[in-house]
Amino acid sequence: MKRRSLLFGFVLFIGFVCLVGGPAAYAAEPIVIGVPTSLGFLEGKEAHKVVQMAVSEINAKGGVMVGGTKRPLKVVAADLRDAAPGVPVPEALLGLEKIILEQKPAAIVVGPFRSEALIAGMDIIAKYKMPMLGTIAMSPGSEKKLKSDPEKYKYIFRTCLNAVHLVKYLAGNMALINKEFGFNKVYVMHQDVAWARATAGFVKKMYFDKAGWDVLGVEAYPTGTSDFSSALMKARAKGAQVIMPIFDMPQSGILVKQWKAMKVPALLAGFISPLAGSNAWETFDGKIGGAMNSIFELGSAIASPKVPASVEFYQKYQKSYGKALQAGHGPAPAYESVYILAEAIERANSLDPDAIVAELQKTDRMGVMGRIKYDQGNQVVYGNDPKENAVAAVFQWTEDGKRKIVFPESIAEAKIQLPPGLTSLK
Repeated sequence: MKRRSLLFGFVLFIGFVCLVGGPAAYAAEPIVIGVPTSLGFLEGKEAHKVVQMAVSEINAKGGVMVGGTKRPLKVVAADLRDAAPGVPVPEALLGLEKIILEQKPAAIVVGPFRSEALIAGMDIIAKYKMPMLGTIAMSPGSEKKLKSDPEKYKYIFRTCLNAVHLVKYLAGNMALINKEFGFNKVYVMHQDVAWARATAGFVKKMYFDKAGWDVLGVEAYPTGTSDFSSALMKARAKGAQVIMPIFDMPQSGILVKQWKAMKVPALLAGFISPLAGSNAWETFDGKIGGAMNSIFELGSAIASPKVPASVEFYQKYQKSYGKALQAGHGPAPAYESVYILAEAIERANSLDPDAIVAELQKTDRMGVMGRIKYDQGNQVVYGNDPKENAVAAVFQWTEDGKRKIVFPESIAEAKIQLPPGLTSLK
């Protein structure tokens, strides 16, 4: 009888705790992280997946400590569709504001895909004092806007490469091509969107013009274009030694196949999103050997044993999702952004947005992309040494379907190979 009475009393006690404390007595309220971006596009899709992966890892260790309590993270996403052709910026802004109002996240990671949507959306982010760690949109226009009113726009950070840093990598690779082979004639082809226009313009102004390169032509293509043969013929006719493409739309992979099929005797060296991942070899029937491509952040689509964290990240994604990362832009900084945010919240010991922002600005973390620190414009600093800065990479497809990093020197594993019909001038 005594044992039954004790058991009955224990059950009553548990029931009382549940009535008084409710679910919170057993599980702390989750910290919501918003992921508003173009979820139907490769960069947005994989960035969303790595955010979920990072959140799972953090939650498996108990969550994030705030006010003496470990709280789990929770991911909510919204498809802004801002990367899709014909979708107006105001439509994307409605989606951005909706996720803030309805889901009430403590912060946003990844953010708008297109820079046009990011720049316009900065006022919404500022209005709600919403810390945001962007990982896709690249135009330096957002930093210019931030610097025009630092107090108002201090909530906007960018963990990914921006167009200015991309220019430095493209210019560095072109300088390497010039040094190795003596080439100085280039034909530029780019997508007609803000980040690509800015990138093409800056490479021309900051490198080609100053280094004495002959820019034989510059052509812009609307998002959705699927035929590039006329520009390739012009490049060949004018004697281009290098073709620099800058595209993130899915159709841009056709440019590579046309370059290969037409046997244009020029190095293809720039950025074409569908060319970044390992699956591109099969997607394009093995007809991309010799093409060079930029990976905007190490860990996104490619890893280097010289940065072990990038290899670990790359392998964890494959184990988690049963396939390799394919996006050369977005995933690595999206993954890092979750950890950066979690660490900032713990240091702030608060979910107050101003307190989080103050700690985000102090970030100094060794991660997948190398050393991660934000500058005064809340932009992660990229350089050529992963011990000092975050790094990007340029690789070249070999004729047997492998990807070899050729730039920067700190993580390079091969020399640039010339396509048939192109001979070094040195």
